[in-house]
Amino acid sequence: MTPASFSSQTSQPLPSLIAGDFPRVTRLVTIASGAGVLPAGAVLGRIAAGGKFTLSAAASSDGSEAVRAVLAEPVDASLSDVVAVVYLSGEFNAGELTFGAGHSAASAADALRDLSIFL
Repeated sequence: MTPASFSSQTSQPLPSLIAGDFPRVTRLVTIASGAGVLPAGAVLGRIAAGGKFTLSAAASSDGSEAVRAVLAEPVDASLSDVVAVVYLSGEFNAGELTFGAGHSAASAADALRDLSIFL
């Protein structure tokens, strides 16, 4: 069974987030409990222990400091893990992205480009 978040994302694209026609690859991932309320366009890192995602912060030391994906839909992972759709590639408006502490469009651009995520 496909979670509702996956089907709702494909039927309601976020045109202000999308910047071009570069192919977008989406996947379902788990956003870690305690990540809080994250908007679509949040730039995520993956926690090495367990593989869950959270807002990437440059000073983290759990693996999530490395940018890995762009959140495709708003989520509330304040109290529990949430399964959500992320973009693993695509072309996005930098002004619509939410970066964690220590990251910015300028500082993350090269790492994101290596993942085929273009700003």
